[in-house]
Amino acid sequence: MNPRKAIPAAALLAMTIMVSACGAQGDGQTGGNAPKQVTMNEQQAIDRAEEIIGEAVAGMSPRPTLERMGNAPVGACIARDDHGADDRVQVTLIYKLTGVPGAQAQNLVRQARDAWLKKGYKYNTSGEVDWAGAFPTVYMRTEPDDFWMDAVTGVVDRAKGEGIASLKVTSPCFLPPGKGSAAAADPAAFETADADSPAARRALGHSSRIYDVLGVGAAPTQPGEGLSEVRTESGAAVHHTWSTAPLSEEEQARAVARAREYFQGAGWRVRPMPTAAGAPGVVAGQPDEHTVAQIAVSDTGAVLVAVTTPHEGPESADV
Repeated sequence: MNPRKAIPAAALLAMTIMVSACGAQGDGQTGGNAPKQVTMNEQQAIDRAEEIIGEAVAGMSPRPTLERMGNAPVGACIARDDHGADDRVQVTLIYKLTGVPGAQAQNLVRQARDAWLKKGYKYNTSGEVDWAGAFPTVYMRTEPDDFWMDAVTGVVDRAKGEGIASLKVTSPCFLPPGKGSAAAADPAAFETADADSPAARRALGHSSRIYDVLGVGAAPTQPGEGLSEVRTESGAAVHHTWSTAPLSEEEQARAVARAREYFQGAGWRVRPMPTAAGAPGVVAGQPDEHTVAQIAVSDTGAVLVAVTTPHEGPESADV
């Protein structure tokens, strides 16, 4: 395997699986406008996520080594589109599968899918996967506890058939014992970002281009939207979110299609992003600066836009 070829693909895969899709999974990943009242403690959520990972790898052949990505599995609940703010949190565990030949990466993802299906878990999508794409991904969820999981494989060297693979499990948003109501809490989900920083200018530049491409009006800024500073497992990043006015299904589809065509034409790596209601969505990665953009339709009919870019990068989106 050529390390020079591995670095861009690995970095983009990491950014793609680590950044949550704002609004793509509804409120607590089940849809609806009211915050879902799920109560568990952090350790219970972590233990269940670890169990789901273990179910995926228990029968794998060749048996991979699990390499944990990131150090902080518990974070604020951001996988929602009700624009509210509350005390809920969610757990996200990500493991890279290592110690096996790169040619086995896609096979490991298929084995994870099969193991989860045997457990009675369900697809979040139709089950059709573009195995010839850059990042074939299987999206599934557990029942009845509603943990969501991805099994992702990324191409490192297409000529040799080599790749990398990872597993991610995300809990539903939950209210830890002793916390207040999910409807009343601190409105600041993220730290305030410096709008004059290079990363902020880069994120805003990409958002401006996406606005032009979508060709529909923006809605007034909602609570929880705007520019913020976030910390993912890969480090500090700037996150910018906004939404359009509610659109018809036909307008939604056209807007998302225009965004997808723009990303593809601009050299971004693009893959579809499933949503709870089956509405169109797309996630795109900019390979040079490792920015991730996400476009999804909420259950209100609005198109939600999220751009996340790491602090390390060119001075602006024009570079």
